Amino acid sequence: MAVGAQLVDFLGGLFAPRLCWSCSGLARRGEALCGACRVSLHRVTPEPVLLSGVPVWAPLAYSGPARDLVRALKFRGAIALADAMAAQIVANAPSGLLQGELVPVPLHPSRLRKRGYNQAAVIAEAVARRAGMEVLDCLRRSGPSITQVGRDRVERRAGPAGSIHAQDSPLERVVLVDDVVTTGATLGACRDALAAHGARDVAAVCFARTIGR
Repeated sequence: MAVGAQLVDFLGGLFAPRLCWSCSGLARRGEALCGACRVSLHRVTPEPVLLSGVPVWAPLAYSGPARDLVRALKFRGAIALADAMAAQIVANAPSGLLQGELVPVPLHPSRLRKRGYNQAAVIAEAVARRAGMEVLDCLRRSGPSITQVGRDRVERRAGPAGSIHAQDSPLERVVLVDDVVTTGATLGACRDALAAHGARDVAAVCFARTIGR
């Protein structure tokens, strides 16, 4: 399904004008956003923030065009956007952050079957290609399948529904990858699972984060 979505996006680009994924205005070939929407992206602090015990860094706030890109990747099958997201992450990441093994935050099996791909894994692969890193898809999610959308702040801080566990032994240095971070509770659960398998240094990169978290 993911490959099919890529093919549709590629063929669409050949025969139709490239439109901005945020405002639907014209965008230059190879660009996910038009010039105006690119300028309006809200960039956040260049330093990582500590969320649920995990140093987390993202180049953009989860608002406006950045939010539209995340939703297109997650809900509209626009997996080609992962490369544009990875470009923002790699180009702006603090020095020394992108070192170690990239580990995508897992998607629940039922959601993976329905969507056909894990958006975090797609972003991780794109980051790996640009940064010359390796991806270790070693985390799995089990238990109830409940989306974070609609859960209140207390529920999100309590952690993800169900549980997260590691299947393989990662390297000592791990960089978690996700599309969006809010409270960081899911990243904290991932960190705990990785630490149980020998990871000593766990950080995270995301494309966007909710401001004020």
